[in-house]
Amino acid sequence: MMGRSVLDRGGSFQGANIVTRMAAAVVALLVGAATLEGASAQAPYPSRPIRIVIPFGPGGLADITFRILGQQLAERTGQQVVIENRPGAGGIVAAAAVTAAPPDGYTLFMLSSGIALSKSLLRTMPFDPATAFTPISTVAFFDLLILAKGDTAWRGIGDALGAARADPAAFTIATINPGSTQNVAAELLRSATGVRMTIVPHRNTGEVLTSLLRGDAKIAVESYAALKAPIDAGQIKAIAATGETRSALQPNVPTLKESGISAEVVGWNSLAAPAKTSKDIVAILNGHLRAIVDSEAFRKRILELGSEARSSSPEELQARLLADIAKWAAVIRAAGIEPR
Repeated sequence: MMGRSVLDRGGSFQGANIVTRMAAAVVALLVGAATLEGASAQAPYPSRPIRIVIPFGPGGLADITFRILGQQLAERTGQQVVIENRPGAGGIVAAAAVTAAPPDGYTLFMLSSGIALSKSLLRTMPFDPATAFTPISTVAFFDLLILAKGDTAWRGIGDALGAARADPAAFTIATINPGSTQNVAAELLRSATGVRMTIVPHRNTGEVLTSLLRGDAKIAVESYAALKAPIDAGQIKAIAATGETRSALQPNVPTLKESGISAEVVGWNSLAAPAKTSKDIVAILNGHLRAIVDSEAFRKRILELGSEARSSSPEELQARLLADIAKWAAVIRAAGIEPR
């Protein structure tokens, strides 16, 4: 009886071992299948449409530049690139939509010098622009123009300021939304001249043009690219430029500094992703942008719009953002501009 009992237990143990091995084999097969399925599902980036959120309305410099960029990016990646305009609130609405998106490379942000300005212009922000984004590359740099109606007798910014000093309450400056480079340039002009002109923000460049042509605004601040057609047609004219030197496209327009006004504004646009986007995705996008932005065709097209196309590394873009945040904080303090 004792021997039989031992034999029975041994047989049970052997059966249990067989079952255990079979179960382990099944689990291994299932795990392997899941791994293969996951690997096949993880397609190379990008495998679906890419969305670029722009904090400005249609028709402006940023919109025009990034629609050109988006078309070429779509051609290079084989994926649709959707441009989404979200103007207003100093770029905060658009930026917040991007910072809330998954860091998977499918929602990108047109990061501009305006965000560096907003850091000092706004009392509170829902994010820190220095850490909320993963930089990819710069795209374009641009000056701004001080514009007046084409049939005005003013020959330069000095004439316009003379009219403003005579009746500052009736003298208005049109710009796009608060926090934009254009809007802060107007603030800087008002501060540097000491003339308490009224700055009127508009939702987009089209409204700025309408206001200027209708006579609601006496002058406007905008880029050559955004208003090239009415400038070339003589409907409006540039009476000053905000850059370090005269623009090659507007060589007869003096800078503010040449006109005796201590103010200078150079804006830039770039591409960024939400924070924590992988280095591999950033490297892919940076490679595409460098190829596009540094191409002769893109440079020529952007120059025609009044901008200088220039790519960068992610690190160079981050350094520029931090430097501009510090620069504009100092300028805004010196100008006595109160944060909103």
